[in-house]
Amino acid sequence: MPSKGLERGPQRADTMIGRAPTMNHYYLLGRSGLRVSRLALGTMNFGVDGFHAAYGKTEEEAEPIFRQYLESGGNFIDTADFYTAGESEKILGRLIDRAGVRERLVLTSKFTNTVDPSDPNASGNGRKHIMRAVEASLSRLGTDYIDLYLLHTWDRITPVEEVVHTLDDLVRSGKIRYAGLSDVPAWYAARAQSYAKAHGLAPMINLQLPYSLVSRGIEAEYVAMAQTLGMGLTAWSPIASGLLSGKYRRSGDGLSGTGRLTNPDTGGREVSASEWQAIDALESVATELGRSMAQVAINWVATQPAVASVIIGASSAEQVGSNFEALDFEIPADARRRLDEATAPQLGAPYVMFTPQYQSWVVSPGLGIGDKPTGYAPPVFNAAAQPTE
Repeated sequence: MPSKGLERGPQRADTMIGRAPTMNHYYLLGRSGLRVSRLALGTMNFGVDGFHAAYGKTEEEAEPIFRQYLESGGNFIDTADFYTAGESEKILGRLIDRAGVRERLVLTSKFTNTVDPSDPNASGNGRKHIMRAVEASLSRLGTDYIDLYLLHTWDRITPVEEVVHTLDDLVRSGKIRYAGLSDVPAWYAARAQSYAKAHGLAPMINLQLPYSLVSRGIEAEYVAMAQTLGMGLTAWSPIASGLLSGKYRRSGDGLSGTGRLTNPDTGGREVSASEWQAIDALESVATELGRSMAQVAINWVATQPAVASVIIGASSAEQVGSNFEALDFEIPADARRRLDEATAPQLGAPYVMFTPQYQSWVVSPGLGIGDKPTGYAPPVFNAAAQPTE
């Protein structure tokens, strides 16, 4: 258990990564050679200052979470300069150093949000801010490079060409290894990737977006765009801030349960009828499979098209371990169909015209037409060798 590891003192990399068989599968992120685990550890709650302080963890509370993630085989860590006013990066840097795992980890950080509201160039996606932001993150993390550096949020005004050139300069300087995007319009991501390719610049290998059974809006454009242009999706909020965890229940017209969604300090909100429909379907499937609702919700996201990794947050080491068990099973076809139908997003025009149902009715009625036959491009996977007798 993590507590025993702490009692023994810091563990080194060779004893902390790759123990659990469920996490010994790693896949390339986007069109790159970077290998990442199916679950990434989100550290937005590492620290007790700033915007996320209401549900933050002290360094002492965060360390067992971090160590459990490593012991389970995870290698993909996500943070940002904005998280807990920079405290997340500081804590994470110290935890990584004590564990001696810097070279084993794929460390991700992000820039965009303000670090000084009085300075117009201390936020956004302009070159001046990016250059300052990366230096500050490197200092807080106690490292000389960041494996994956992401634009955090589209600021609506900075030319995409400036962002792409700046990220390319950072790759060439060695301050970052790869570049990517988070929470941007699909057209913006496509423009950035196309511009980078046309000019021989560092590509965007990652696109980080919210995705869950109650938030499937990215399916209209982002999934096909990411697949076509070589960007691996990392999905954040796979259990919708706890809504899909099973800890919340109907209470009259509201919500009961303890957590962020019922805490007015962290944005308590109402739950829609369609969300309750999703919760009911999820609970039914989880009961049939003998799994927790959170595990089924994470499994569903992790096995969706274009998703390379799912970002999990955790309030305890036990929760981390439980989340890893989401990769131990398959959702049967009928159960997946029920989940898909209960949570299907409402597609308006023109997206409804791009569905198999519409095209088999109007575009190619009576014909079966696909891009490639099954087996045309089977996945390449190097399975772990099994012991011989």
